[in-house]
Amino acid sequence: LFRRMQLESVEPNKITFISILDACAGLAALADGKENHASIIANGFESDVVVGTALVHMYGRCGCLDNARLVFDKISQRSVVSWNAMIAAYSRNGRGKESLELFRQMQQRLVAPDKITFVSILDACTCLVSLVDGKESHASIIDSGFQTDVVVGTALVNMYGKCGSIEGAKTVFNKMSQRNVVSWNAMMTAYSQNAHFKDSLHLFRQMQLKGIEPSKVTFTIILDACGRLTSLADGKEMHARMINSGLVSDVAAGSA
Repeated sequence: LFRRMQLESVEPNKITFISILDACAGLAALADGKENHASIIANGFESDVVVGTALVHMYGRCGCLDNARLVFDKISQRSVVSWNAMIAAYSRNGRGKESLELFRQMQQRLVAPDKITFVSILDACTCLVSLVDGKESHASIIDSGFQTDVVVGTALVNMYGKCGSIEGAKTVFNKMSQRNVVSWNAMMTAYSQNAHFKDSLHLFRQMQLKGIEPSKVTFTIILDACGRLTSLADGKEMHARMINSGLVSDVAAGSA
């Protein structure tokens, strides 16, 4: 549709380019993204903060971090969304150190982080398996007032679990006033990753008592725990619960 628009000599605006860049990011279409970047430069929109941020996001999704950083550095007035896009690009592509360094630069510039920032930073700490950086980020989250957010809380549970701190994960999980199935899954995963398989099963039963509907991810975690415990009775019980939940035909759960 965009190419047809060009053929009909309809002048694109920044909203057009943002939509096109989002499509390129979703498809990880780097060649198309670069082509549209050239059009953006030709139309004088590269310095626009929203378009620039969309470019950073697109290059990050396509794994082209050098281009993402070049665009980011050219944005004269960056919003928190711009910083988030670059921080997330690093985290998503396994460049945790660069992600944390950019976050520190963001703090030095007195740009207030939001929950999206912290989720990306915790992902970087998880990637690095850095409990020290994770705890430092946790302190920043508390200072910023995001510790009660369910998404941030879940990311903290995941980080502590991946870094081998079951107590840290449990403390965060128990303090969460609102938990969704992803939060419960994160805590069960933390237990299983650290060989606390019985605790994982116990938590699953607590989750059911709370009336939380398990997902296919939940059953994959729990069936793995049953296998590790070589507990046929628990495995059969979970199989029955899968049938009741209508997930028995799911490939991931069915092959666990």
